[in-house]
Amino acid sequence: QVQLVESGGGLVQAGGSLTLSCAASGSIFSIDAMGWYRQAPGKQRELVAVIGSGGITNYGDSVKGRFTISREDAKYTVSLQMNSLEPEDTAVYYCYADMTYWRSREETWSGDYWGKGTLVTVSS
Repeated sequence: QVQLVESGGGLVQAGGSLTLSCAASGSIFSIDAMGWYRQAPGKQRELVAVIGSGGITNYGDSVKGRFTISREDAKYTVSLQMNSLEPEDTAVYYCYADMTYWRSREETWSGDYWGKGTLVTVSS
């Protein structure tokens, strides 16, 4: 099995910065896309940023120009640098990965996996 563990959430003032990190672990064969989604109270989960295995990125409209996503394939990690944070960025941030892992010595299994989430609170 595989798992994703986020870190780096917390409380920050508006205009401040925060970096989220996510590490994948387990019998990983490969990781395609990795990224971040968020869910604010009373709202649907939305895309924050995604990065493909080739480094191509895609950002949600509300974070373009303020957030930067990066990944380190050798460590199976993805990070999100968040600058110029706004109260509207307050949400639980979830790490996501499209992973293939060794189900047995001869069989691999692919799927979408999610972390448990980390809370980011931006005060005004």
